[in-house]
Amino acid sequence: MRGVTAAGVYLPRFRLSTEETQEAWGTAHASGIERKAVPAADEDALTMAIAAAERALDGGPVDRGSLNLVAAATTTPPLEEGEFVPRLVRALDLPADVASSTATQHAAAGAEALGRALDADGPALVVVSDCPAGDPADADHPLGAGAAAFVIDDDPVVAVRDIAWHSDDTPGVRFRERGEENVESLGITTYERNVVREGVTEAVSALDVDAESATGAAVHQRDGKFPYRAAGDAALSNEAVAAGTVVDQVGDSGAATVPIGLLSALSEADGSELTVAAFFGSGTAAAVAFEGGLPVTGIDAVDGGDPIDYTAYLRERGYVVEGEVTGGGAHVSIPTWRRSLDQRYRLVAGECPKCGGVTFPPEGACQACHSRVEFEQFEAPRTGTVRALTVIGQGGAPPEFATLQQRDGAFAVAIIALDAEDGAVTLPAQITDTDPESVDVGDTVRATIRRIYTQEGVPRYGVKFTPDG
Repeated sequence: MRGVTAAGVYLPRFRLSTEETQEAWGTAHASGIERKAVPAADEDALTMAIAAAERALDGGPVDRGSLNLVAAATTTPPLEEGEFVPRLVRALDLPADVASSTATQHAAAGAEALGRALDADGPALVVVSDCPAGDPADADHPLGAGAAAFVIDDDPVVAVRDIAWHSDDTPGVRFRERGEENVESLGITTYERNVVREGVTEAVSALDVDAESATGAAVHQRDGKFPYRAAGDAALSNEAVAAGTVVDQVGDSGAATVPIGLLSALSEADGSELTVAAFFGSGTAAAVAFEGGLPVTGIDAVDGGDPIDYTAYLRERGYVVEGEVTGGGAHVSIPTWRRSLDQRYRLVAGECPKCGGVTFPPEGACQACHSRVEFEQFEAPRTGTVRALTVIGQGGAPPEFATLQQRDGAFAVAIIALDAEDGAVTLPAQITDTDPESVDVGDTVRATIRRIYTQEGVPRYGVKFTPDG
């Protein structure tokens, strides 16, 4: 029997209350949602996927080098054209020969990824990450962000008892071409609710379990009321649905909402309790039955986060930032950037075989003895200390970082010392997820992967640091 051996959740730190939206627009199209998770200016579906996957892999028994499959799901990949998984694989230092799969275009994509992992042989990683966006005047009101990751293997902590599918042609339900909004027509709300309820009911009824006995259920949730309505005739109790409903606290996070809700329910379940996940997207309904419970790293963030006002929200999401930044700045070609990915993602440094000195990045001459050598490479620790610090004030950013500053304000840049067994590694890096004025020399910080900037139309990713704890 296959199932979940470890899991992790990542939610961005910002929270926007629906009251803020209501005050800004005079109305809020976010029924049953109290607040939503908001990605920072340097976050997207890829960075959140990496963070959730790190938590699942670090907390579980499966060595990342033994993974046979990586299955990802998102409706908001950072590139309109280009695969999602290869960047995930490189950033997580997974085997280059790992099989991969990406499901997208609909809110049930997470079920597709889970299904592939359950059918695979050996350990598999499933990551579902999303940050949908829409017209700030209406469609955007309920939209949140987040990511969930599952390690799937034999002899699991949480066993998958069964999985069932139902498919039908449902034109106009959760229809969103890139850059377009949902369909609006007479009776569409009732039509959508009925179609989702029918699909969910068919999928849950097809499970070879007693759904009435489920103590937890994460059901398709585009707003706070929808999961209860979508459960419909599926024999899932309101108490079970409540255990897996997170949309009221994190918003409609696209394909990631049900997986986050599922992990919330599993984190509270014991070894014999039944939990059901019911997905729906563009006519595809899927139901998965789980038995047992497990600890989930990061799930406490559902009830956490830092509040922001609506003006800050518009800036963080880039809704009020326009124009191309021109002039000056560093230009790093794509081939040059690619050659440094191990340093930018995994902090790979080099030890000199002659003098034992440490060089970062591990290329050129040894920074200690100046010999031209073949460095012995190693990964530096991901926790370090601020040795020096400056704050780049408004308008003072180099051109490649100007868009980030327009959205996120002033930011701190520090010299970070990472004390490894082979010697100290020092590097300059941005500090993120905090007020730059709150950072001091001597503070402990931890590495995270974020978007650095976009150049030649390609997002560039690498290490930044966040306050540790």
